[in-house]
Amino acid sequence: LSAQQLATAAENAKRYPLYNLYAEIQKDLHLRSQINNRMLKSISRAFVIKDKNGKIDQELTDLLNNQNWVYGINKAILETVYNGHSLVELNYENEKLTTTLIPRQNVDPVNGLIFFDYTDDGKKVEYRKQKEYGSWLMEFGDNKDLGLLNGCVPHVLFKRFAQSCWSELAEIYGIPPRVMKTNTQDKTMVNRAKQMMTDMGSAAWFIIDDSESFEFAKGVTTNGDVYKNLIKLSNNEISMGVCGAVVGQDTANGSNAKETASISIVQDLVDSDLTLLEQNWNTTVIPGLVLLGIVPEGVSFGFDPTEDLTELWKMTVQAANFLEVDPTWVKTKFGIEVVGAKKTEPANKLSLSIEDGFFV
Repeated sequence: LSAQQLATAAENAKRYPLYNLYAEIQKDLHLRSQINNRMLKSISRAFVIKDKNGKIDQELTDLLNNQNWVYGINKAILETVYNGHSLVELNYENEKLTTTLIPRQNVDPVNGLIFFDYTDDGKKVEYRKQKEYGSWLMEFGDNKDLGLLNGCVPHVLFKRFAQSCWSELAEIYGIPPRVMKTNTQDKTMVNRAKQMMTDMGSAAWFIIDDSESFEFAKGVTTNGDVYKNLIKLSNNEISMGVCGAVVGQDTANGSNAKETASISIVQDLVDSDLTLLEQNWNTTVIPGLVLLGIVPEGVSFGFDPTEDLTELWKMTVQAANFLEVDPTWVKTKFGIEVVGAKKTEPANKLSLSIEDGFFV
């Protein structure tokens, strides 16, 4: 809460505590997997570059689809959904164009500042006033948005708390502590008791006086369901926040219809991410690449609306019943070798005819 308040302060706002927290919670494997499930679906989609006449420039399309720096730009754009902001620097290394994400802890997007050391306010640069801004330096996202991860922070922290408590419970019940009663006033007996307990193993142990007693409190007699339920709730909330649905996790109450509906919701979010990529490329990336002389003026970035091969195959099968489908296109799109149309044999005729009659 303090990190969020510092990031949204009216004066002298600091985002580095919040982004340090974001980096820490992304170590959670469930959160990381949900982000990857959504993000990689968009990054793996092949895009097309169209010329000023709206026709696909296949040569430029193939070239950009095979560039590492394009992946870096796309990743930075999609990460604005989770972090709110990205600032990317383009540079040439070994005669190859590269992309570098400027650490978000060092960037103040509200005031347009880059800090050389985020703990030192003295050394800073107003990056929006630099001549490289818009070409070598590209900015994506909302200046005031803290990103989707802001809502995931409490659930990851509660999940860690539940795991820690469950681990402590497992330690207590898995290897119960050992108790020895002796005369604690006699140092010789106490030393002998210590040696005995040490020699018996590494489990927790303690020595009490023979007039004292030790018992487990009744409140801890549990199998850990309370922690398991808290972890499950946290995972579900993380999934709902990132993917809009719980996909493939509820094995007890899951069903095919539920999973199908959940996958459809995830696909809607992926489509919105694709739209985000198109908008940022056409408004920020391509104008910058034109200034750098990497792409010609007038080109545009987009995705083929028929790239969903599953749905496209269904449409192709349905159309083949009424229309002729180009075999070359089928081979290129689906990788199926088409020799020709399959010949259908006529139905078997009856051996008897009217001329033969029914009687000999």
